[in-house]
Amino acid sequence: MLKKFCMMDSKTMTTPIITNLNKLRSSISSLVDPTIYHKLVGSLMYLVNTRPEICFFVNIIIHFQLAPCHDHWIAAKHILRFLCGTIHYWPKYVGKEVKLIGFTNSNWGGSENYGRITTDGCFSLGSAMVSWMSRKKDLVALSSAEA
Repeated sequence: MLKKFCMMDSKTMTTPIITNLNKLRSSISSLVDPTIYHKLVGSLMYLVNTRPEICFFVNIIIHFQLAPCHDHWIAAKHILRFLCGTIHYWPKYVGKEVKLIGFTNSNWGGSENYGRITTDGCFSLGSAMVSWMSRKKDLVALSSAEA
């Protein structure tokens, strides 16, 4: 999809999103078709796996899926234009050996009031962190074995 979009002679952008985020939050422009917006956002979510620099900006436009406006559509296309301008950029991993290393942690006693489990983790490939997560589970743990 990205190559097809880039081949349409779209103008490339040097930044991944517009500079005035308040414009997105207080948008009163006309509504767009939610199905098309969801498809575009889903494609961008898939691209986050290989282009982590757009993760924050994709997270911003995800918040508008319930009632996407024209300004939100423009912001999503702005991210695509940024990707078109940087399509030949790739992460460079420095080091003699490139190994995948992962660390995880499960904390069932972090919240004394609720006892909810928090799971954290990070993964690095060579010298670069490629994935991280932090999730609060819905269940309440009564012991570390249960966590």
